[in-house]
Amino acid sequence: MKDTINFDALTAQLMTLADQIKTLLQQPTFWSQFVLIAVVFLVARWLVAPLFHRFMDWLTERTARVPSFGRVWLALDQNRITVMWLVLQWLAIKLSAHFGLPHTVLVTVASLLTAWVLIHLASTLIENAGVARFVAVVAWTVAALNIFGWLDEAMSILDSWAVTIGQLRVSPLTVVKVGVSLWLALWLANGISKVVERRMAKAQSTSATTRVLVSKLTRIGLVTLAILAALSAVGIDLTALAIFSGALGVGLGFGLQKIFSNLVSGFILLMDRSIKPGDVISLGPTYGWINHLGLRYTSVITRDGIEHLIPNEELIIQRVENWSFSDNLVRLRIPIGISYKSDVRLAMQLCLESALQVARVQKNPEPRVNVTGFGDSSVNLELRVWINDAQQGRGSVISDVFLEIWDAFHANDIEIPFPQRDLHLKSLMGEGDISALRETLGARDS
Repeated sequence: MKDTINFDALTAQLMTLADQIKTLLQQPTFWSQFVLIAVVFLVARWLVAPLFHRFMDWLTERTARVPSFGRVWLALDQNRITVMWLVLQWLAIKLSAHFGLPHTVLVTVASLLTAWVLIHLASTLIENAGVARFVAVVAWTVAALNIFGWLDEAMSILDSWAVTIGQLRVSPLTVVKVGVSLWLALWLANGISKVVERRMAKAQSTSATTRVLVSKLTRIGLVTLAILAALSAVGIDLTALAIFSGALGVGLGFGLQKIFSNLVSGFILLMDRSIKPGDVISLGPTYGWINHLGLRYTSVITRDGIEHLIPNEELIIQRVENWSFSDNLVRLRIPIGISYKSDVRLAMQLCLESALQVARVQKNPEPRVNVTGFGDSSVNLELRVWINDAQQGRGSVISDVFLEIWDAFHANDIEIPFPQRDLHLKSLMGEGDISALRETLGARDS
């Protein structure tokens, strides 16, 4: 039985490797790489890292309202020395390769630094422990392949396992590149769009609908640009997606027509400015103020604190009462009844004076009282007052007006009647029977 392992050949290879290492250690260029690594570290530590720290502070201040950006800036700032060392290390590798100098040790150190930075950023930014562990394994694997010079070969193997669909070639390497590029592009687009939204929110010189429209168009444009840029960066021919785009259009026309209708309705609402954030509207049984105007739905908060998400299509096809479309003035009608024995003109004057005692009631236009009719039990009055803050509700201001009127009526002997009815009894009994009944009832009372 022959040995499956040739120990003589293995020994020869080990001896050759030992000779190569010995020769390498005797070369001055090998040790000069460690000197270069030390110089790069000192420059990164004492010169570049402080400048990078100030730059991170500036970015953090400019993007303070975007948490996704802030976490990244903080993580980079905490590892600023290592990050700057890594950047300068790769720059030294490129310069050494350009001038034909040996850079094996530089590549090894840079690969290890890259893996360490990726692992630390993943553990800081990724909340899922499993995903962070996966990123760490991938980072160490790529670093090891790069150190031993096997990274290009591994990428070639992944790229060779490809499947061609029409004119589109898909391989595991392409999927990885698309995933990473798309994630980075969408993260950047989402952060930039949030910064634009915050800036537009502070632009009080423009209308609310214009601010929302610009913010939404910016987000859609950045996301679309991010997707196209990510696909183009990994070498995917965008013309190969024409068939997919056609199929997507058919899907929008049939299966997603409601969603598409809401999106179009959202653009119409933003452009024609019929409603805007802060408006007080009434749609069927829903009464409240608009908190958020999105592309698919509109958020309306009622006085009960319930937030209704109304599809935009309903705001287009249904009748909507906008209490603050042209201005914020809203008139409230408050019915009041007084006794027929009371002084009507005095009661009307007291109603006007009482209404003006409530802070939310506007003095211009001034309140007005009208006699609306003579009821069964009372003289019917109607007090009409104006408010300009309907988003604060109607019930509270009406209640305050009623309390003021109650106090004024009691102080001036104006009677608020209760319902009264006169009951008439008809009977076929004679006069004698009625007299006997009265005597019987009188005897019982006594």
